[in-house]
Amino acid sequence: MVRVRDVVIGARRVVVKVGSSSLTTAAGGLDEQRVDALVDVLGKLATSGREVVLVSSGAIAAGLAPLKLRRRPRDLATQQAAASVGQGLLIGRYAAGFTRHGLTVGQVLLTVDDVTRRAHYRNAYRTLRKLLDLGAVPIVNENDTVATEEIRFGDNDRLASLVAALVHADLLVLLSDVDALYTGKPSDPASRRISLVRNESELSGISVSAPGKSGVGTGGMVTKVEAARIATGFGIPVVLTAAPLAAAVFDGDEVGTLFQPVAHRPAARLFWLAHATSPRGRLHLDPGAVTAVVARRKSLLPAGITAVDGSFAAGDPVDLVDAGSGAPVARGLVNYDAVELPALLGRSTPELAEALGPGYEREVVHRDDLVLL
Repeated sequence: MVRVRDVVIGARRVVVKVGSSSLTTAAGGLDEQRVDALVDVLGKLATSGREVVLVSSGAIAAGLAPLKLRRRPRDLATQQAAASVGQGLLIGRYAAGFTRHGLTVGQVLLTVDDVTRRAHYRNAYRTLRKLLDLGAVPIVNENDTVATEEIRFGDNDRLASLVAALVHADLLVLLSDVDALYTGKPSDPASRRISLVRNESELSGISVSAPGKSGVGTGGMVTKVEAARIATGFGIPVVLTAAPLAAAVFDGDEVGTLFQPVAHRPAARLFWLAHATSPRGRLHLDPGAVTAVVARRKSLLPAGITAVDGSFAAGDPVDLVDAGSGAPVARGLVNYDAVELPALLGRSTPELAEALGPGYEREVVHRDDLVLL
């Protein structure tokens, strides 16, 4: 007897991520039948009163055939060229498909900055929220045409988990070419499907080295499990399954793998700071500063910093590391450029204000912009 998953049935705001391999042919072009099948499932969901956000890979893969590229390019410039061609084809197909259901789509292309910098993530949230309020289906992808190696999500599984947190979703569904999480390689007869992952400790004991089947995507089972870990850490349940089983998921059938969330959601922006950012530099802290930041949850002041590494600007994420062990203890958004900080190290804020002006009395990292690792 098929069991019903109440957490899926009750979800009102749903983020769905679909991988390149589920949308394209092996040669790289869009598989129109696959796209239309997914649109029909999501269109039915959206017209039933639920809010749907689609995070869709496939732009680079869709651009391969039109550009006569035989395989996914490895260099960033060619990837960006393929994305610029493929993104238009992808959104055009979605727009045509959702129109059959009386729905309008809105394209939202994001970079890492859009979910880590305060002004940017507020803008991203407002755009997504307004699209949903207007009855549209936001279709999200990484802005591959402008992203650089230093500021990329790296895969859309991670992007989907962060978008789910951004919109405070009730459910994240990860669709790929593998129908569930298994105890080993899905092709191994000895492997068994894992129907439910209750907590982090259960997840830690599972081998997730098996990649996806396709050569056109960037993700694999490892990235999907990491996305599930991020989303469930924000209190969002996750279902992982194959794209052809999407309809069964939303019927509440026990297909794929359900990851149960933590009971309490952390503060949203600090959650993104911990999971969405890559540090642009490192600030080395003396023992007193480590205690103040970690144990007493205080802001970081110049007096407690012994050294600075990296090239960063004010507002960038940096790791705060224990000068003794070299281990990161926190991550925060820095209030100074890298070139400014060396002259400030070891000095008190009143001393700096008197010598350099009141603008230098501010914290290096404010406690509201800091998350412990």
